[in-house]
Amino acid sequence: MTAQNNTDQKSDNHHENDNVLQSTQSVIADALDKLGYSSEVYELLKEPIRMLTVRIPVKMDDGSTKIFTGYRAQHNDAVGPTKGGVRFHPNVSETEVKALSIWMSLKAGIVDLPYGGGKGGIICDPRTMSFRELERLSRGYVRAISQLVGPTKDIPAPDVFTNSQIMAWMMDEYSRIREFDSPGFITGKPLVLGGSHGRETATAKGVTICIREAAVKKGIQLEGARVVVQGFGNAGSFLAKFMHDAGAKVIAISDAYGGLYDPEGLDIDYLLERRDSFGTVTKLFKDTITNQELLELDCDILVPAAIENQITEKNANQIKASIVVEAANGPTTLEATRILSERGILLVPDVLASAGGVTVSYFEWVQNNQGYYWTEEEVEEKLERVMVKSFETVYTTAMNRKVNMRLAAYMVGVRKMAEASRFRGWI
Repeated sequence: MTAQNNTDQKSDNHHENDNVLQSTQSVIADALDKLGYSSEVYELLKEPIRMLTVRIPVKMDDGSTKIFTGYRAQHNDAVGPTKGGVRFHPNVSETEVKALSIWMSLKAGIVDLPYGGGKGGIICDPRTMSFRELERLSRGYVRAISQLVGPTKDIPAPDVFTNSQIMAWMMDEYSRIREFDSPGFITGKPLVLGGSHGRETATAKGVTICIREAAVKKGIQLEGARVVVQGFGNAGSFLAKFMHDAGAKVIAISDAYGGLYDPEGLDIDYLLERRDSFGTVTKLFKDTITNQELLELDCDILVPAAIENQITEKNANQIKASIVVEAANGPTTLEATRILSERGILLVPDVLASAGGVTVSYFEWVQNNQGYYWTEEEVEEKLERVMVKSFETVYTTAMNRKVNMRLAAYMVGVRKMAEASRFRGWI
């Protein structure tokens, strides 16, 4: 029975991932069409240029050997090396990795970095693995992909359930194989191994800047604004803290087990102290609300910072926020995007809002390449400049072309790749 349920669960996930890839491809098709590019450009950009599947044998603590499947997608390297995270998750699939690599390309284009998009993943449940098993898996993955990656080819980074420790093991393994120290091979490393200041909070910082800019466009005062954050992981928790510190009232947060709601505003510092290593805190409370109820709360700013497909055609009409800022990947379906735009809600799409992470990863790579490291203030100042400029470019495109922010962001994001591919003579 369990096996059957698992199979059902897996086929549901594959179905969702197929949808994510198809919807990404359809927005790219629209964006290229609006920009006047030919169908060849779409044919080149709709799938990654390279897709590698690897099998990784890992000696487990009980003496047995377990074989894991891993992936690495390189979407397009016309602009420069590909760049993107590696996630460890039971639901990783080839289609998901493909879609995420395309999003990374778009993010790099939106914030104008000299990168194309890449993405990697391993099908595993790190929550059930020991520290030693995770280290062997991380090193095994690098050995399997080492021919295709490197500081000038493809630069990995942390993602779902991976962190600076895993990046450190991966960098060490790569340096052993290549026989020279290559801090620029990977980003999101610990500071002592050439990591960058501000990397851990970068995604949330970028989202915060987008919220601030969107509030200005909507004439909403951030001081006292009611904010709802779905998700309390890396991005969600830092974000709630930044909003709280900016004087906004964070009236609700949630994790995988439910949500907490207080119309007067939650004590974010208290919740941050109490959460466990996986970012869950709601299990400590009796009066919780569901994630669905949380999305439909009366608020000024709603930030989905958890997982994909949260705002759909089923609940898009019940969203009461004036601004929706996507801190997660793909939390709003295309149909829901259309409904929200028609209702006059300003939607700041994931490829723009969460681009702070890849921007500071780029800063880390630059620092590694020149061997000179910046202060936290310098990193924040540079991030601020990049995000404000990118927000303005996407917003202006949306207004001038009379399209929603998602399509505008794709138009901005795809242009650099299309141009670079044309100049290289690929199309």
